[in-house]
Amino acid sequence: MSEKILSTPQNLQVLYEDNHIIVINKKPGDIVQGDKTGDIPLSEIVKLYIKKKYRKPGNVYLGVAHRLDRPTSGIVVFARTSKALSRLNKIFAEKKAKKTYWAIVKNRPKKKEGVLTHWLKRNPKQNKSYAHKYEIKDSKKAILEYKTIQELNNYYLLEIDLKTGRHHQIRAQLAAIESPIKGDLKYGFDRSNPNGSIHLHARLLSFIHPVSKEKVVFLAPPPSDSIWNAC
Repeated sequence: MSEKILSTPQNLQVLYEDNHIIVINKKPGDIVQGDKTGDIPLSEIVKLYIKKKYRKPGNVYLGVAHRLDRPTSGIVVFARTSKALSRLNKIFAEKKAKKTYWAIVKNRPKKKEGVLTHWLKRNPKQNKSYAHKYEIKDSKKAILEYKTIQELNNYYLLEIDLKTGRHHQIRAQLAAIESPIKGDLKYGFDRSNPNGSIHLHARLLSFIHPVSKEKVVFLAPPPSDSIWNAC
């Protein structure tokens, strides 16, 4: 998977959709919301998909409830109504969504499983977060649980349960224990992946549906490449 394949309305991987939400398996390289690059964001691609599929005239409403880093793959949920968006925002703000990630790292963590607690300070100029062992000015507490679930030839597959949602949290915390994510040049991996991705995948997301009030659980297959396929 050396070339970068971005989402289009034709190849969009829809995991679930109803009148209130739509859940997408984001490809690495997709940008969730527009930024200064001017690249077409995933939110606009999903709008085009809805417009075409349901033959909707005029503008399509779509609300962005959370984001994933551009080089990361996996589950992103969008709101199809303003009511669903405000409720989803509340779910994410109150940490009532369960998020599980898979990360492929170079170095085996010293412990097979554990809890990582750091204080993350963001540097907006570098678009990077730095993990500190102790609280420093303008830092935010970051907590995740991890366990090593598979050993590959040169890498280790970790399952990560995110307890807080900080900027580049998983990337910064794994780098801090000297287990940088494959392809993540910014956080200490020695070379980038050919397609600019990193081997971090939002694998599972579950929460109480904002309208039906039933528990929903979504699972996303990782991208297809030799290393992910070995998992």
